[in-house]
Amino acid sequence: MTWAGISCQYKTNRIQSITLLVSDHAFQIPPSIGNLPYLESVFLYEFPHLTGPIPESISKLTNLMFLTISSTSISGPIPNFLSKLKNLADLDLSFNKLSGTLPPSLSQLNELVRFDFDNNKLTGPIPDSYGYFKNLRTFTVSRNQLSGRIPVSLARLDLYYINLSKNRFQGDASMLFGSNKSTGLIYLSRNLLAFDLGKVELPKNLTTLDVSHNDIYGNLPLGVENLSLLNVSYNRLCGEIPKGGNLQSFDGYYSYFHNKCLCGSPLPKCK
Repeated sequence: MTWAGISCQYKTNRIQSITLLVSDHAFQIPPSIGNLPYLESVFLYEFPHLTGPIPESISKLTNLMFLTISSTSISGPIPNFLSKLKNLADLDLSFNKLSGTLPPSLSQLNELVRFDFDNNKLTGPIPDSYGYFKNLRTFTVSRNQLSGRIPVSLARLDLYYINLSKNRFQGDASMLFGSNKSTGLIYLSRNLLAFDLGKVELPKNLTTLDVSHNDIYGNLPLGVENLSLLNVSYNRLCGEIPKGGNLQSFDGYYSYFHNKCLCGSPLPKCK
């Protein structure tokens, strides 16, 4: 049975999913949502006047697998009680007004595959415990005010998509690379990262790499010619751009501009 935005289990008529899209109505998520124990999916998208915190009663939804609250005005900290949602596979709290730090307890979500907290007001470091997610494949926290060093424990993860861009991360990010990983997309632009890019081993399935606007040094790494999209501009890279693949067809200004001594087509010849 289905009403507008509400789906129920066929045999029991219990509410199974809530999907509400694009409205100017002003409201808060009612605490009574916790009285729907059979909910498996909540999808609230583009409600600019949805305000208030995430209610603690959501922690009662132990069957919940998909939780999206995106493009709203919900605020306050990311609550620790979300770690009680042990069946959660997809957590999207992007494009909101959430503040505070990333709760270490979220790493207890052993079924979590996608973690998307893009475009909030989050501060502080990535917890070391986040290297111990069991099934995580997407980790994206871009456009926040996160800072500190990327924990070495993230080397344990085999992510397909990682986006840490537009934060204040410092130091090394080489642990995110590795030829044994199945990573396809890495976005690290506009941070304060500083490491030798020439010493990393690119994942064999990597198609997209954006490390622009950092303090990264060294040469371009082996395998870079296999990428479909590359941006290393505004760093301290040196050496000749390898030949092959798409490297000579990339826009020289966009992809390579403003490095220490990077040279070769499509940039000027090396001296």
